[in-house]
Amino acid sequence: MNSRRHFLHTVLGASAASAFAADAKLTYKGENIQFGLVTYQWGKDWDLPTLIKNCETAKVLGVELRIEHAHKVDVSLTPEQRKEVRSRFEDSPVDVLGMGTNFEFHSPNADELKKNIEGAKAFIKLSHDIGGTGVKVKPNALPKDVPIEKTLVQVGKALAELGDHAIGFGQEIRLEVHGKDSSELPHIKTIMDAADRDNVRVCWNSNDTDLIGAGLEANFALVKDRLGHTVHIRGVNLSTYPLDKLAKLLVEIDYEGHVCLEAHKMPDGDPVAALAEQRELFMDLVTAARMTVKD
Repeated sequence: MNSRRHFLHTVLGASAASAFAADAKLTYKGENIQFGLVTYQWGKDWDLPTLIKNCETAKVLGVELRIEHAHKVDVSLTPEQRKEVRSRFEDSPVDVLGMGTNFEFHSPNADELKKNIEGAKAFIKLSHDIGGTGVKVKPNALPKDVPIEKTLVQVGKALAELGDHAIGFGQEIRLEVHGKDSSELPHIKTIMDAADRDNVRVCWNSNDTDLIGAGLEANFALVKDRLGHTVHIRGVNLSTYPLDKLAKLLVEIDYEGHVCLEAHKMPDGDPVAALAEQRELFMDLVTAARMTVKD
């Protein structure tokens, strides 16, 4: 039994897996879920032409570009170089989803906070210039000597400033659910309440903390109406995270966006084939969910 079939039987059960061989009515919900790649590890060593070619071959037609990687898409690019990047994507079926940055807004140091806000603004323009639709940012901690609520509201206000700035560039600010303690979904909801901007959205990150407290479904419900165009997952058949349940939750809300692989380690063997397999595995979970969710 190949790895894909074995995965389906393990995660979905034999009866659900065999349903792929039969005609089944699929709900319209989830039909616009697509699979993408974050160049965190897979793709970090590919230059831009190679990245686009490999994604096209794997039929992974959306990519979030992490900064400081071999594709060298960053704010140092000249206007002409930005046009060239944009043209490369426009000439391919692969969409550039935007920039994945590490800017964070939890520091109690005012100068550090300002530095991160201004840095993110520069990447908002870059994303616009190359044809992207958003910039990923994050909280990364809760300083021990600061009241939690104060930090969360500070992050939210920073996001509001970025959201206002991003409107003129047609960009989405994507708050990755990230950081020790700060990744807990009730905290993310507090941040988003403080941000209160339509173009400031949540980038679900498939963390173990999603499962604590009231559990996955309840935590997902806290932010489901605020999800942005990108969701991050780890290796589909390499993780204990309940991706089948996540797929169903995304289908239930008729999510429209890219679920992006943000795996930690490149596989042995052919990475393009492995990337294509990851797409197939996750989209199979989406199909299985669409068989059971009602219109």
